[in-house]
Amino acid sequence: MQVVKVRIGYGLGVRTTLNDEGFARVVDTLEALRFDSLWLSERIGGSAPDPVVGMAFAAGRTTRLKLGMSVMVLPGRNPVVVAKELATLDRLSAGRLLPAFGLGVADPHEQQAFGVERGERAGWFDEALAVIRACWTEDRVTHDGARFHYDGLRVEPKPHQSPPDVWLGGIAPSELRRVGRLADGWLPSFITPDDAAAGRAVIEQVAGEHEREIEDEHFGALVPYTLDRVPETTLAALAARRPDLEDPRVLIPSGWDALVRTIERFVAAGTSKFVVVPVVEPPDAAAWEDHLAQAAEVLLPLQKEGQRESVSSRP
Repeated sequence: MQVVKVRIGYGLGVRTTLNDEGFARVVDTLEALRFDSLWLSERIGGSAPDPVVGMAFAAGRTTRLKLGMSVMVLPGRNPVVVAKELATLDRLSAGRLLPAFGLGVADPHEQQAFGVERGERAGWFDEALAVIRACWTEDRVTHDGARFHYDGLRVEPKPHQSPPDVWLGGIAPSELRRVGRLADGWLPSFITPDDAAAGRAVIEQVAGEHEREIEDEHFGALVPYTLDRVPETTLAALAARRPDLEDPRVLIPSGWDALVRTIERFVAAGTSKFVVVPVVEPPDAAAWEDHLAQAAEVLLPLQKEGQRESVSSRP
């Protein structure tokens, strides 16, 4: 019987305004309260801090807090430079990097910023990820693809982890297949526990078809929540994103008790790694500190009590 560990981190969404000294106070509080991880989102046209810069800043202030991005856009980036940056960050943080990559939001403004046509993103992503992994694991990289060409390229230093596990998100059929083919972990957002169980089954089937296996510890979920009513603008966006749901409110638990129950349902469905994100952020750093203290009191006991027997769908 295998037992997996429940871990809870905090995410700052794409609309966060924590891009000044308040960010440092939140990082320090997460470390002091012993949350597992901090996750930063990427949006060129938004106020959220750049995830690599933010993670590097946080790494320099902490010793145990893990650092992830939810997610970093790959299409449009030089994969060798990305590999170098993240390997350096992983070494400087003593192996606390949790890399998570994505294709990028389907928004004309963001696509313009990265310079990759929407229809080209998937191919670019797959090839860039292969190059990054090669840079992390091979002494010399030789690659001849549709977009990138290298002959005996040396990229140093190598990451502290050997190599870091790569997390991907998404619940669309093509995204689930990509996770099964390429990922080391799955971190979707705006899903229900039933979605998580169904998605895991697909991922494990695809992984098996490619003679791969994703560890039981590496199935997670990003869980948005609110302590009040869900804003109408958020509900409208969720209804457009998930037209299959009768009531999109099921995606956002309201109140600490509802958030705890939701996490417990995810755990029962086979999920063990969580990134919780407040839909409505506290207004300032002091309010964030109070909010996180409340969160620690109700959520962190789940890390101690939440160990469960593996529920893998693999035979």
